[in-house]
This record gives sequence, structure tokens and C-alpha cells, in this order.
Amino acid sequence: MSFTIAQIADALGVRAEGETALTVSAVAEPADAGPDDLALAMKPEFAEQLPEGQARAAMLWDGADWKALGLRAALLAPRPRYAMSGLSAMMDPGAGYAPERHPSAAIDPTANLADDVSVGPFAVIGPGVTIGAGSVIGAQVFIGQNTTIGQGALLHPGVKIGHSVTIGDRFIAHFGASIGADGFSFVTPEPSAAEKVRETLGDQGGATAQSYARIHSLGSVTVGDDVELGANSCIDRGTVRDTRIGNGCKFDNLAQVGHNVVIGNDCLICAQVGIAGSCRIGNNVVLGGQTGVSDNLFIGDNAITGGATKVLSNVPAGRVMLGYPAMKMDTQLDLYRQLRRLPRLMADVANLKKSVSKPDPSD
Repeated sequence: MSFTIAQIADALGVRAEGETALTVSAVAEPADAGPDDLALAMKPEFAEQLPEGQARAAMLWDGADWKALGLRAALLAPRPRYAMSGLSAMMDPGAGYAPERHPSAAIDPTANLADDVSVGPFAVIGPGVTIGAGSVIGAQVFIGQNTTIGQGALLHPGVKIGHSVTIGDRFIAHFGASIGADGFSFVTPEPSAAEKVRETLGDQGGATAQSYARIHSLGSVTVGDDVELGANSCIDRGTVRDTRIGNGCKFDNLAQVGHNVVIGNDCLICAQVGIAGSCRIGNNVVLGGQTGVSDNLFIGDNAITGGATKVLSNVPAGRVMLGYPAMKMDTQLDLYRQLRRLPRLMADVANLKKSVSKPDPSD
């Protein structure tokens, strides 16, 4: 597909200058751009690579001197990375899923699929399932009984959704994602060693061997609108009430959300984050990669955790956290700087001990 520079500017709400009738059919990095590509030179350091390519037009930062860069046309965006969102949507050719219901798909006769829903090979759609208009169900997707999925969903191959799950509009799930598996909930006849250690912070208290009894997951999962779930990420069903994911949440790959967790709107959950059971996460929270959140905790609105942070206590709204255990980021960085000084400090102490222990020459 091809667009003129003027068409792109109108669609993105940015300013176009130069020969706006020029057409482009793809985007490329500046050094790799051909004459029919729109170069993405959104920072001065990227623009330095333009002479290595053949781009006639580029997306630049607001105020850039595009003529000095040898271009014939330019898109000038106040926030180029935000403009990239709309531009990438325009240029995306799609995943190529066929607009059909493949004959190998197993669709229960009681399922209610909108007329234009596509279903790929070997997908399984259970009894009582409802799927909204414009949805695409990829190959080998499983959707359990009585699950409801809104309009415009895109389920890539291998997605698994359990029974009685409710999902809003424009949901995207990538390869291998799982929604509605049972929660990890087990109990012993008597208080276990783990329970005693948690209470005493170290003492098992003469624990004895016991077998674990399973607590069944009687709740389900409720997912809002405009949620995206990365590859091999998992959202477990609740024990009694539903696990809940708010509108606009985005999950990276390999994220784990435990049973009974409630996540607010527009949260960003990065790769390998683990949120233990019964946590409550506010709105607009960002959890950096490999963040771990202990169970039954609260994280307030607009909180942010740095990568590999381990949250062991409640986090107030707006707090930026880092480290293990999690603490305010500036405090953690100060501690790290002090830790790096320890070898020098120990050497100073050793020298001081030597000087103090030497006998006085006047004795």
C-alpha cells in the first residue's frame, strides 16, 4: 500500500512540508531507506544516517531543517514516537490470516459468532461461547465454554482461554497466551513450614511433612477493553471472585498474574513480571521487567518499578521503586553508591587498625 506525504500528515495530525505529493510504501531506518521508503529519523542522531540511504522523505522532530538533510519532503511531529503509533498502524499489512472459518476448526453449534468472525485451522470453540464482530481467531486457539469475547479481537495461534471468561472489545493475545487457568492455591491440614517461616521470618518451628490439598478456582477472569497480552503470558482465574484486568492494560511476554489480582486501567506490565495472588494494582502503573510483587499487596496509581524490583510491601501512589527489597529509587541508588565505596572504606579501616596497633616509638 502507498500513501502520499500529505495523506500521512492528515491521518497523524502532523505538519508536512516540501513535495507532499510524494508517495511512500513502507518505513525504514535512515541508513536502509530506499527512494520509496519513509525514513524514520526522529532524532538528530538518527538523521545523521540519512546520507547512507536513499530516502526522499522522512519523519523528523519538530523544527528539523529537512532541506539541509537533502530531503524532498518531511513530516514534522512534536512527539515523533507517538506519531509512530498511527504510522505503524497505517503501514501494517496484517498477519495474513484468511478471512474464513477453516473446515478443520471445531465450533460448537451453540456458540454465537458474529457473521464476519474468522476461525483458523484446528481452533476449538466451546459451547455457549460468544465472539463479537470483526474478530480473528488464529490456528489452534482454544476457547472454553460460556466465554464471551467482544468485538475486534485478535487471538494469535495457540492462545488458550478457559471457561466462563469475559473479555472486552479489541483484545489482542499473542502466541501461547493463557487466560483462565486455575490459580496456584494449595493448603495443608496443619500450618505448613512456609506459613511458619512467613510468620516468624526464618523459623520453621518444627514443621512436619504434610501433603497439599488443592483449593479449586471457582471464580473466573474479567478483562476490559483494549487490552493486549504478550506471548506466553498467563492470567489465572480467581478463587471465588474474578481476577480483573482494567481497560487499556498492556502485558509484555511471559508475564504472570495470579488468582484474585485486580489491575486498574492503562497499566504497563513488562516481560517476566510476576504478580502474586490477591494483589491490587491501581491505574497507570508501570511494572518494569522481572518485577516481582508479593501476595496481598497494594500498589497505588501511577507507581513505577524499575527492572528486577521485588515488592514486599505496599507502594503508595506515585512512588518510583527499585531494588530488593523495593525502596524509593533515589534511596536505592544512594545505597548502591555507598555499597561501591565499601572496598575503599574497608581498606581505610584496615590501614587505621594497623596504625593504631603499632607501638609508640617513644615507649
